Amino acid sequence: MFNSLFSDLNESAKHSAAYLKNSLSPIEYEEGLATLTLVGQAMTLHSVELVLTALEDIVKPKVIGLHALDGYFGDSVVVVQCEPVTIAHDALALRLEDVALSLHLNVGLQHQQPTLSEPGLLVMDMDSTLISIECIDEIAKLAGVGEEVSNVTARAMRGEIAFNDSLIHRVACLKGVSVDKLLQIRNGIPLMPGVQSLTQTLAENGWKMAIASGGFTYFADYLRDRLGLDAAVSNTLGEENGTLTGEVIGDIINAQVKADTVRALSAQWNIPNTQTVALGDGANDLVMMEEAALGVACHGKPVVNQKADVAIRFGGLHNMLYFMR
Repeated sequence: MFNSLFSDLNESAKHSAAYLKNSLSPIEYEEGLATLTLVGQAMTLHSVELVLTALEDIVKPKVIGLHALDGYFGDSVVVVQCEPVTIAHDALALRLEDVALSLHLNVGLQHQQPTLSEPGLLVMDMDSTLISIECIDEIAKLAGVGEEVSNVTARAMRGEIAFNDSLIHRVACLKGVSVDKLLQIRNGIPLMPGVQSLTQTLAENGWKMAIASGGFTYFADYLRDRLGLDAAVSNTLGEENGTLTGEVIGDIINAQVKADTVRALSAQWNIPNTQTVALGDGANDLVMMEEAALGVACHGKPVVNQKADVAIRFGGLHNMLYFMR
């Protein structure tokens, strides 16, 4: 089927993005099959052919078509349903990474997919996921310890050191910073591209959305209200006389608490686990990704791209929608 589809077109046609839409119809999903999703800007049939050739030993195509959101946000999105894949997850992740990086595509292979047609739950990390900065690093710059703190943050996000210990150490470095200066950071907080498209689309389809962050309530609660999200769970910085005390108030929001948040909110809103998604970039997001039906790495650290169900390596957060039905 696929060889004949590609062989019927000349090489110039294969390299034209217009032929993608002309040659493929909207996908009709068949139960019991795995789903290979390819996402790119002005993707061509030649690109699809290269992916299938690179993965021909593990991907046995059965149905091919366009995702329902193909072109909606300006991306080409091709869906290939194939026989279930038995290769180990880590080995599969490496193969998909090679293809994704060589062709500059987002590529995911899933055996289950949440659907937009039913209510669901998205739980998101905040720093370097929902927003493109690490707030603690920005505060540290104001305290004159930016390099020291950012180095510890990077190690924690790669999973090299324990999150709780790293957070306590980093927050201690913030002692004496004026709380008023946090407003300076918050006023210019940079949202990750695609955030609004993602959240609006999910809201329109009855989804609940929450932040679960090892960052701070000063920023997480603000983003919850700004984006119209349903909940936010994060750490509280100690304050005294208008300055930071260098302490975290209450229990630390770590990897396990993030996972517990997925479970608690899905129960609170009566959402089945099959309709849950966790989105993050750091090692402390992996446990909540395991808790959710779909774990999505967003411009993630290497260990996160390796362990997540799918990885967004290129483009905005709205790419998450392409890995749903």
